[in-house]
Formats: sequence, structure tokens, C-alpha cells
Amino acid sequence: MAQSRISALGLDVGRKRMGVAGCDGTGLIATGITTIKRTSFQQDIAQLQTIVEDRQVQVLVVGLPYSMNGSIGFQAKEVQKYAQRLSQALELPIEYVDERLTSIQAEEMLKAANISPSQNKGLIDRKAAALILQQWLDERREKIVNLPVNNSI
Repeated sequence: MAQSRISALGLDVGRKRMGVAGCDGTGLIATGITTIKRTSFQQDIAQLQTIVEDRQVQVLVVGLPYSMNGSIGFQAKEVQKYAQRLSQALELPIEYVDERLTSIQAEEMLKAANISPSQNKGLIDRKAAALILQQWLDERREKIVNLPVNNSI
């Protein structure tokens, strides 16, 4: 089965910083690219536009911070509003992934590597973005693998 090339950008959107992750062309592996220090929407767009063009991005995958009970709270609504603006400005479709606990998971990964989370907030955001994108890639691959096959010829 031939798999089409995918170029997705994973975003962990916070008030001060935004973690950015990309994937290899096969859609197997997500890796952190950078952390954008958020100053203004126009600055965010300018930095993302460069990445989008360089990587020929086709879709934005944004982590949505659901409440622990699964509802969409204030922060998730703020992220959705921001993501919609990004989607329009970059002219790219957007998909959301449940990002509950990705930052904690990213912190645990740093601790396991003997890296201080408190001294590396940007790295946490980047790793969280990679976890968000990896989750989306895995779910996407699972859907492709589980597609019904028409054997009647």
C-alpha cells in the first residue's frame, strides 16, 4: 500500500510560548522544531509562515487542553479561537488533539534525561508539541491501516 507524503505541524499553544513540532515525510516520527516566544499575533504568524513554507506544511495539529473531565473549558476555547485565526492567516486546515498531560509527560522525559524542567520551559513546549503531533500521526496511521479493503474484482 503506497502511503502519501504528509507534512504536519504540531502546536502546543500557551500564553507565553508555543511549542512547534514537525514530522518526517512518511508521517512516522514527530520531533520538536522550535519554541516561539509569543509577543504578538503578527510575530507568531511571521515565524510560523517561514516554517510552513520551508516544510511545505499541509495541516496544523493543535493540542486542545480539555478539562480533566473531558469538557472544553475556558483555556481550550481560547486555544480554539487562536488556532482558528492561525488557520485563516496561514490558509491551512486545522485538526485538534487532546493534549491533557502532554506537558507533564514532556517534563518527565526531561527529568529522565537529567535535564531541569524549570530551566528549560521552551524545551518542554517543544517536546509537548512533538507528543501532540505523534499522537495525531499514530491515530491517522491506525485509521489508514484499519480501512476496509474491497477484495471484489
